[in-house]
Amino acid sequence: MPHPTDHRCGAITDVPGIEVGHFTDTRRPTGCTAIIARAGAVAGVDVRGAAPGTRETDLLEPANLVQQVHAVMLSGGSAWGLDAASGAMRWLEEHGVGLDVGAGLVPIVPAAVLFDLHVGDARVRPDAAAGYAACAAAISAPPAEGNVGAGTGACVGKVFGMQHAMKGGVGSASVTVDGVTVGALIACNAVGDVVDPDTGLPLAGARTEDGRALRDIRRALLRGEPPHTLLAGTNTTIGAIATDAALTKAQAQRLAVAGHDGLARATNPAHTQLDGDTLFALATSRAPRHPGMLVLAAMAAEAVARATVRAVLAARTLTTAEGLVLPCHADLAR
Repeated sequence: MPHPTDHRCGAITDVPGIEVGHFTDTRRPTGCTAIIARAGAVAGVDVRGAAPGTRETDLLEPANLVQQVHAVMLSGGSAWGLDAASGAMRWLEEHGVGLDVGAGLVPIVPAAVLFDLHVGDARVRPDAAAGYAACAAAISAPPAEGNVGAGTGACVGKVFGMQHAMKGGVGSASVTVDGVTVGALIACNAVGDVVDPDTGLPLAGARTEDGRALRDIRRALLRGEPPHTLLAGTNTTIGAIATDAALTKAQAQRLAVAGHDGLARATNPAHTQLDGDTLFALATSRAPRHPGMLVLAAMAAEAVARATVRAVLAARTLTTAEGLVLPCHADLAR
């Protein structure tokens, strides 16, 4: 398997039946990302962060009625961005996708948002038109990564203030074992560092006072450096895991739980009171075999970790009209 920093990490669209589309708002750095399963997918969700912004997550409880979803919407814009899911519903209905309730089709579109309102003009945020546009752009080829879609305004390493943060973004990866694929797409806007899962060394995050090196948040906090006072919910890493294995709703929920292991390997600290970390899991059930939940869980954690790393490796330096500079991994490493 390739190392997470290898460019050949695959993508969530390696899972048959999954398409991804981004909408990137050129008026300021924000946007949304649609992960579409036109034929439907058994789904689960696990919310680990203490400040989530979500929609339609209750119906994913294994005991609840609806068995399949048709898309997942990931968006910037904080709670405003949840409106993007309405646009996805409209697009899916127009294309004959949804739950048949007799009176028509009702597309099931769970959603999660991240907070990017401190990057650029906060009055510009993804809406229903943005969600519609993301769906219209969806393809089954590997999606763009970095400063696109839900990751357009994402940044990481804000523990010691935005002036020391770096650019986050969207990343994707996949793992295949014995003919079964698990892929992940992550929009990383973590309060903490993104780290190499194998070494624990930071790749992007809080910078030193001179801005030229990484501070290493874990070590800084443990040696007593006080974090800045931050508003809860102004961060968050969100994403989706997909597999072609056939899963029940309970198994899909467990896959989402396992995915958070990968998030904890690749971000430090993770699942804080300042983040709303949320992962969805989708099963398209197209694979002819099932490797067992232990193997699938390991694959999900690996795919999430790699996708989180890809989110910062693919990111590019951003300078806003207000003068905020968020350098990327590639520029800081020079």
